Amino acid sequence: MIQKLLSPISWSANAAALSSLILRLTLGLLMLSHGIPKLINLINGNMEFGDPIGIGAPASLILTVFAEVLCSLLIIIGLWTRLALIPLIITMVVAVFIIHINDSLGTMEPALMYLLSYCALFLLGSGRFSVDAVLKK
Repeated sequence: MIQKLLSPISWSANAAALSSLILRLTLGLLMLSHGIPKLINLINGNMEFGDPIGIGAPASLILTVFAEVLCSLLIIIGLWTRLALIPLIITMVVAVFIIHINDSLGTMEPALMYLLSYCALFLLGSGRFSVDAVLKK
């Protein structure tokens, strides 16, 4: 039992697939809690938003809503997962290295955790329990 616990390889054939599912659901649902309020602002015409990369507040808001809402939904169901992760990774790179670069680690930490988790999921892939897997068959 201890040998299996300390093993550097997967515990079972399902370990990677379950890990991917857990990451997809957790990251997708948690990011929706950030994206839905922005979507509501966008729908209501409230374009007050930061412009960290110099493309204008409305464009920044639209791109952020696209990443945080649409891409999160795609990740939750496991459809085009790696492609959907690219806008989220870019959004978190902007959050970490532009918006929060001069903040304390405690303030930067959530964006950094999302960024690194998205990178791990990108490497891991959507897994067997995803729409991607169903479409591949």
